[in-house]
Amino acid sequence: MRRIVVLGCAGSGKTAFARRLGQATGLPIIDLDQIWDELQPPGDVEAFRAIMGEVHAGEGWVSDGNFARATFDLRLPRTDLLVWLERPRWLCAWRAVRRVLRPGERHRLGDLIKVLRFIASFDRRNRPMIEEERLRHSPAVTVARLRTDGEIDEFIRKATAGEGDKPPLVSVWRRP
Repeated sequence: MRRIVVLGCAGSGKTAFARRLGQATGLPIIDLDQIWDELQPPGDVEAFRAIMGEVHAGEGWVSDGNFARATFDLRLPRTDLLVWLERPRWLCAWRAVRRVLRPGERHRLGDLIKVLRFIASFDRRNRPMIEEERLRHSPAVTVARLRTDGEIDEFIRKATAGEGDKPPLVSVWRRP
């Protein structure tokens, strides 16, 4: 397990999980939201895809984020494990509200209604599309579905069992 993609609804805890897993295993973190947010010019899909190809070329990583249509053809063929965080929608919504209120947070209060609508419709609209893209690009990849804090903690524990000292948390991409 050296190349892991973490998927889930907004607010499901993808970034926190990826950071924990990266810290525990020493694998570098690829934060797709951060890369997308820092693109110049904003919204440049071709530049985003070029970065995705570059950062996913390594032998080990934890890739945090969905971006199914834009990136699955680049990420999933190299993926050893896909982790779906399947958290309750009320929890995702609560986390989305809470994070926009944190100082220094990149998520903005002005986007909250849009994010809450996204969360409300995720299982009906986005999950089927993500699953379709997953099956198209890597149907045989192992999928771990984690629903509770206990399952997440157990996954992290098992992922790191028997391994020695871990290097510090790193990111494989820095804004130029």
